Amino acid sequence: MSVEAFDTVDVIAAKRDGRALSKEQIDWVIDAYTRGAVAEEQMAALAMAIFINDMEPEEIAHWTQAMIDSGERMDFSSLSRPTSDKHSTGGVGDKITLPLAPLVAVFDVAVPQLSGRGLGHTGGTLDKLESIPGWQAGLSNQAIVDQLEDVGAVICAAGTGLAPADKKLYALRDITSTVDCIPLIASSIMSKKIAEGTSGLVLDVKVGSGAFMKDLTKARALAQTMVELGKAAGVKTSALLTDMSTPLGLTAGNALEVRESVEVLTGGGPA
Repeated sequence: MSVEAFDTVDVIAAKRDGRALSKEQIDWVIDAYTRGAVAEEQMAALAMAIFINDMEPEEIAHWTQAMIDSGERMDFSSLSRPTSDKHSTGGVGDKITLPLAPLVAVFDVAVPQLSGRGLGHTGGTLDKLESIPGWQAGLSNQAIVDQLEDVGAVICAAGTGLAPADKKLYALRDITSTVDCIPLIASSIMSKKIAEGTSGLVLDVKVGSGAFMKDLTKARALAQTMVELGKAAGVKTSALLTDMSTPLGLTAGNALEVRESVEVLTGGGPA
């Protein structure tokens, strides 16, 4: 039986007491959690400590990189067109990905939209698309590349090898009331997007009563954090702050939002 580099309780205590975690501590705790050496209840305690005491920018950068390093990275260099992706922090009736991906692909840009499930009160793009009978969320890496080359856009789940630490932590945050935390939101989104391999990224940071970020100051801080993470990783990253005080469009609900998105693509939808 191997000896672990750190004691999980000591790492939790450090963040509980408001101390910054070292790169070595972060690398170890993410790796150990992915391996199962850090228990779910221990990571839940650490997530809550981060929620309460925040993280320094260097900690967030190290945490993000550790989650990227927990798995593989995709490579789209073989494509004949540039890649660009979009990510929304989520809201009510937020269905923008569904019409946007094909619209961007029209301009000869490949859109590798590796999407997620619902988190907190927000609906997930994959959940919406699964209201279509027979639609499959899972694609192999090669199938993703082939579809991007063929039609220019793909909306699917991130593979099991892409930031697996985030996949575990994402589910844990949803049941431990640690969703609306800037370090955890930023590292979750950016670890997947950087590992995904896109060369460009537009972030749609929602602000308002229907968003995770209720006020403009926090929304701007989240946007700035994610843009800095993206640029540091060599991804051309920009962010928009958009209003989430009312539901987007005319419908809310998985199948209803898919139908409305199709209406938009055929020239209809809300004015």
